[in-house]
Amino acid sequence: MITSAGFEVCAFDSAQQFLDSPERKRVSCVLADLMMPGMNGLELQQKLAAAEPHLSVVFISGHGDVPSATGAMKGGAVDFLEKPFRRASLIEALDRAVKRTAGLKTAAQQFGELRIRYENLTRREREVFALVTGGLLNKQIASELGAAEKTIKQHRGRVMQKMEAESLAELVLMAERLGVRGSGDFARARGRRAPSS
Repeated sequence: MITSAGFEVCAFDSAQQFLDSPERKRVSCVLADLMMPGMNGLELQQKLAAAEPHLSVVFISGHGDVPSATGAMKGGAVDFLEKPFRRASLIEALDRAVKRTAGLKTAAQQFGELRIRYENLTRREREVFALVTGGLLNKQIASELGAAEKTIKQHRGRVMQKMEAESLAELVLMAERLGVRGSGDFARARGRRAPSS
């Protein structure tokens, strides 16, 4: 049924067999029963959350109860379908799950690239990055850092270039994604506190 809807399917005899398989790395959605031999569906979901946080899970069960369904959804499941279910409901859930996984993978990749650009800034450029995105003017940053305003303008230009930001608004959004909180992160930018992971 799933294959006829255009999905490529890999079947596994148990949750552990799936976790041990190299196929896990190319899967974009897991369809799991709640009750399985050995590791149950919720235990599988917990292991996947730690190992493959981008991977979406859809649950099916003939023995669904409210606590299990609630636990699955709180754990990030895309859907929880009780047997018997309609074919259309399953295909819709799988389609949402595949799209969610793709979105999470893209977001993680983009964040990784953004983090690399930030790590390539010099210490002084990180200071300027934190203060600029905190709303300080060049003159105020120069006073804070004990530097000439012309020098701050040069640093600011290099920050924009290295971060590949086309506007101050875009740079501020980058700071938000990275967890840099403007002038409040000045100590972090100066290297007195390690940046959060």
